[in-house]
Amino acid sequence: LLFVVGTVSCTLFLAVNGLYSASDDVIELTPTNFNKEVIQSESLWLVEFYAPWCGHCQRLTPEWKKAATALKGVVKVGAVDADKHQSLGGQYGVRGFPTIKIFGANKHKAEDYQGGRTSDAIVEAALSALRSLVKERLSGRSGGYSSGKQSRESGGGYKKDVIELTDDSFDKNVINSDDVWMVEFYAPWCGHCKNLEPEWAAAATEVKEQTKGKVKLAAVDATVNQMLAGRYGIRGFPTIKIFQKGEDPVDYDGGRTRSDIIARALDLFSDNAPPPELLEIISEDVLKTTCDAHQLCIISVLPHILDTGASGRNSYLDVMLKMAEKYKKKMWGWLWTEAGAQSDLESSLGIGGFGYPAMAAVNARKMKFALLKGSFSEQGINEFLRELSVGRGSTAPVGGGAFPKIHSVEPWDGKDGELPAEDDIDLSDVDLDDWDKDEL
Repeated sequence: LLFVVGTVSCTLFLAVNGLYSASDDVIELTPTNFNKEVIQSESLWLVEFYAPWCGHCQRLTPEWKKAATALKGVVKVGAVDADKHQSLGGQYGVRGFPTIKIFGANKHKAEDYQGGRTSDAIVEAALSALRSLVKERLSGRSGGYSSGKQSRESGGGYKKDVIELTDDSFDKNVINSDDVWMVEFYAPWCGHCKNLEPEWAAAATEVKEQTKGKVKLAAVDATVNQMLAGRYGIRGFPTIKIFQKGEDPVDYDGGRTRSDIIARALDLFSDNAPPPELLEIISEDVLKTTCDAHQLCIISVLPHILDTGASGRNSYLDVMLKMAEKYKKKMWGWLWTEAGAQSDLESSLGIGGFGYPAMAAVNARKMKFALLKGSFSEQGINEFLRELSVGRGSTAPVGGGAFPKIHSVEPWDGKDGELPAEDDIDLSDVDLDDWDKDEL
């Protein structure tokens, strides 16, 4: 039995493990080769970011292959499994699948492809972009990015986001910092250091922007700052070390391209990032801001406060907070509301009036949602979110195709609820025997 189960699992895994093969004219791109193939290329590139489990991606595959064959030798056509390489997808703001981007003259400013999903439409867009690229070159406005590197003489802040550190400034900046530091120890005469320099500089700018300065890239001239070189046992150049508060430094042993460096920096950022906020839906702004800013927003409808009291509600909120921490790398939004407070929203998500606590995961861009079928517990929610994260689970369109009206409500005060005051009713004069039994 174990053997049979293992075989089936293997087969299923292979079936979704990538939509393209080496025999296709589509070039498979990864964080390892993306910089060299795309960024440092003079060619125009069309790149599809896909997930193997995504139905739209599967339907696009034959058209994408056909377009790649038609454009062979004219325009490069690539594909990134962005489910497997999430850091590369994140680097280019990929929030849904498939996402197609055009890398033209300025490889660091890709354009979104908004056209049809047929090979004819794709080829037409590629040729139109190619025509624009050639016209720019003809007018002398752009020579393209021949190597993806800026020349040092061009000024313009070549290393503007790489922080230069010295024996005197290192401890104050790095050791006592709450931020994560990636520090390159280099020697000015070292050829490998010179090759790394433009990649390190480009990565520094991207990482600063994407982590809001929480991961910093720095450089130390180890030939001048020999105290630091001695302290950290620097024997060769370049050596890159990662510094995190309260931990011993570790060596970075990943690739030396911009993409590789950014991927590791974003992993470090998400590992150290606080869990997302868990917000109560007290206004339309809270719902829209959260759901529009994230690929998925996880909405829980908790029982009325009179049914659980403060301790019961807090136990549900604790479960949500633990799950938000566990899945923080997904960068989802997390929301909750009380049963009945947003009845229109409940109805649009197929919850409405029963079965509390309930949970729905909503994709606001596609206006689709999935419902938690299991228990509202760490185990039940974990299984639900794990299935979602690999593209499984049944989805349905949000009722009405858009979020309904959200009522502004007072936020929960953290206390047990109180029954509303009722007028006393005097039944002393009512003779129940005189009532018509049919009315009862």
